[in-house]
Amino acid sequence: GIRAHGYLLRPVGTVPEKKWPAIVGLHQTTNASIDEIAGVSGPEDMHIGLKMAKRGYVVFCPKNYLWHNVDNYQEAVARHAERHPQALGMMKMLYDSQRGVDVLCSLDDVDTDRIGAMGHSLGAKETFYLMAFDDRVKAGVASDGGTGFTSTNWNAPWYLGKQIEEADFPLDHHELIALIAPRPFLILAGEIGHAADGDRTWPYLQAALPVWDLYGKPVRMGMYNHRMGHVLPPEIFAKMEAWLSTYLV
Repeated sequence: GIRAHGYLLRPVGTVPEKKWPAIVGLHQTTNASIDEIAGVSGPEDMHIGLKMAKRGYVVFCPKNYLWHNVDNYQEAVARHAERHPQALGMMKMLYDSQRGVDVLCSLDDVDTDRIGAMGHSLGAKETFYLMAFDDRVKAGVASDGGTGFTSTNWNAPWYLGKQIEEADFPLDHHELIALIAPRPFLILAGEIGHAADGDRTWPYLQAALPVWDLYGKPVRMGMYNHRMGHVLPPEIFAKMEAWLSTYLV
């Protein structure tokens, strides 16, 4: 019963003979929230939703719950905990991104067999979870979200919380990578400085690889480490676009 905002971006120009491919575009941590990914404001490098719409995709960009009519993250977490005390913040993000898939599936001109997901930083985390738990998403690219629990702030109350720091916590993210198999999934890693993914990400991919191997070759899962930091410049966005276009177009 809670309303959330999002931008629905459509291609312009020639109508294709078949329906459009589509993408859930998930924004990074920024007070501009969906305005940035949709190209309304902010640096052009981060206008990735708008860029993909210009390239022939229907793109839906939902606003993360941390920006739903609140003054700060803590207020958003407190409101969510009051409504759903047993649900983690990451569950709320997953639920909302799945509603983004619902929006795309409701459109008559979208090919529901060609829906992808993409995001940078916070949006990469959401892309990762969305692909793991919603097989309607056929391909995805997560740009420097940080795969390992200690690679970034997964222990924050708006993600998974302090429980993941307990010695007997039984789960880890290689299991979610395994859940994505065999759908195409690419991690873009920055490696240096504030970057969240890099060489330390490989063990998670390798641990999930036996599950992917069950589906045969080729394995459409991997990482491109550009070693440019926590950024998504045009030459790296080109990798994201190429991956999604290969598997959705």
